[in-house]
Amino acid sequence: MEKDASLPIGMFDSGVGGLTVLKALRELLPCEDVVYLGDTARLPYGTKSPQTVTRYGVQCGAELIRRRVKLLVVACNTASAVALDALRAAYPDVPVIGVVGPGARAACAATANNAIAVIATESTIAGGAYQRAIHAARPEARIVGHPCPLFVALAEEGWTDGDVPEAVAARYLDPVFRPASGTERPVIPDTLVLGCTHFPLLAPAIKNVVPRATTIVDSAATTAEAVFRELDRLGLARTGEGCGQTRYLTTDDDARFARTGSRFLGTPISEKDVELVDL
Repeated sequence: MEKDASLPIGMFDSGVGGLTVLKALRELLPCEDVVYLGDTARLPYGTKSPQTVTRYGVQCGAELIRRRVKLLVVACNTASAVALDALRAAYPDVPVIGVVGPGARAACAATANNAIAVIATESTIAGGAYQRAIHAARPEARIVGHPCPLFVALAEEGWTDGDVPEAVAARYLDPVFRPASGTERPVIPDTLVLGCTHFPLLAPAIKNVVPRATTIVDSAATTAEAVFRELDRLGLARTGEGCGQTRYLTTDDDARFARTGSRFLGTPISEKDVELVDL
């Protein structure tokens, strides 16, 4: 690996959801340059086979490696679940960090009663990546995995607060945190993992419907912290004055990427700052 702290961080997702990871990274590491790739032409990854997702992930990694990055962030839960080993094998000289491991470890550190809920897309829950990662760190943990697919559409549309998202959140989460009388669930989770990069946008609505004492683990924030620690460990953290720059790449519809991505990032993205690439 080229030991050059001035090189950018590479980051990819199937679309714009990974921009929540970029937002968290910007808050923690404001001096770092970032190249972000949204593979919007081939989303969603969650409906694809593991072999296809792995191929897409390695191709995204190749595009970022070609642009000389010092670390690769897989800001996609599906790709993190199935493609990390392939990416590390393909690019052994560049550290690779996914979103699943940091979120799982943070949940294990946060829980006091060993009961953890994970909400994510249907494919992420069905694939069991968070369940395996949590059990690897805390074998005694009791895990409730619950898919919340409508959260993705709400985040994409910008419906992140108010009656509609709260009603959807309550419909999804009441069975987990407020089971009906007579339902057998001896321990209510005290920790909730937001296991999709879209879900941090719904955090205000989610907080309003779960018990007040619930610890909410944002996998975007925990991934940013993992990147911070890894750069510090390798001596590759960029220091100095000024703000880091971000280059945006997308595989389809740069105008939509800029428009939708601005909501996820929390700051405007200009269409002229988005580069179309062909993988």
